Amino acid sequence: MPAMPAMTATRRALRRTATVTALTAASVLAAAGAAAAHVTVHPESYAKGATDGVLTFRVPNEEDTAATTKVQVYLPTDHPVLGVLVTPHDGWTAKVTTTKLKTPVKTDDGTITEAVSEVTWTGGKIGAGQYEDFDVAFGQLPEDTGQLTFKTLQTYSDGKVVRWIDQAQSGGDEPENPAPTLKLTAAGDAAAASSAPATKTGAEATAAADSSDSTARGLGVAGLIVGALGLAAAAFAVVRTRGARS
Repeated sequence: MPAMPAMTATRRALRRTATVTALTAASVLAAAGAAAAHVTVHPESYAKGATDGVLTFRVPNEEDTAATTKVQVYLPTDHPVLGVLVTPHDGWTAKVTTTKLKTPVKTDDGTITEAVSEVTWTGGKIGAGQYEDFDVAFGQLPEDTGQLTFKTLQTYSDGKVVRWIDQAQSGGDEPENPAPTLKLTAAGDAAAASSAPATKTGAEATAAADSSDSTARGLGVAGLIVGALGLAAAAFAVVRTRGARS
């Protein structure tokens, strides 16, 4: 009979452990989701001077009470992306703006004096908990820089505008509203495998793979944290139960 109070205490402790573990897991996963809810470009890298590829801009909706109704992506003109074409997107209308280059670019097909500086999508909606992928095909990427930054404005149905324009500093923390950034690697770099000509389907597959890898890493970290907390709570429950028996 004396064992009954100890068993009751153990059950209560285990229930508290399960509750704490569940709440911790939810908090960790929510934080991981929030950290990934930025406008991003996929793939994350291409080879310098890559030709005939596709860039996919993934735009998640971060608002619970408003929809994304306008997306503006600004392409750099100091290191221009040549031969830009926009893929038709159901429900959305794309407007392409070109700008005269301060420094013309010489190519095998002649000298290029103008390049696309902005692509704006309107007419569609991205609801709460949803995202859209916007594809931009290119003819050639620049060879004279290590990365391209695509500043982006995201407009919501309630008038709010989120400016994804911040650039991360070397060795610093990620800014609050980071701009989508594409790394440009040396042509012989193994990391530049994504520089091969890509179709729309290939770009979507790469984006999905990047997203899956990020999710897997987030879940792995969450699992380790939750497991450690569960073990600590269980050990505390056992020590407390033994104390009650004594």
